[in-house]
Amino acid sequence: MALNDDISLLSKVPLFDGFSDEMLRLVAFGSERRTIERSKPLFHEGAIADSAFVVSSGKFNLLSRDRKGKLVPIGQASSGDLLGELAIVSSTKRKITALALEDSEVIRINRPMFRRMMEEYPEIADMLRARIKRNLASLLQQVNTLAPRFQEPVQGSE
Repeated sequence: MALNDDISLLSKVPLFDGFSDEMLRLVAFGSERRTIERSKPLFHEGAIADSAFVVSSGKFNLLSRDRKGKLVPIGQASSGDLLGELAIVSSTKRKITALALEDSEVIRINRPMFRRMMEEYPEIADMLRARIKRNLASLLQQVNTLAPRFQEPVQGSE
């Protein structure tokens, strides 16, 4: 795939919303493509994470361990989806396993390259901060909506 195709794909990823063409070009140029064969893992739950992946083609089954330690499906990822975004800004471990459902291709974005971009373009950090703030506000709203379902009924005094 050509650099311009990668730039086009990256421009559709919500994390990169607001990135200039120059910034997207740097992300695409500094990234690497990987091919993952059908039934092979992109990464395993618990593994040290040092990069994020944008699915270029194909599909991935997203799995997490249940209380008994068995891997169970929790979702799927396909073209344009970003997996492991936290890993490009912070040291972390993979929270899920991603298994290719078909021959697939990803764009790997590593943390050192992304951090250099944030140093060169401080506005990227501001965009990420605003995005995290929006995500937290949305999460809190969802929690507040669900909270009444989990509260103990108040019993009258006798």
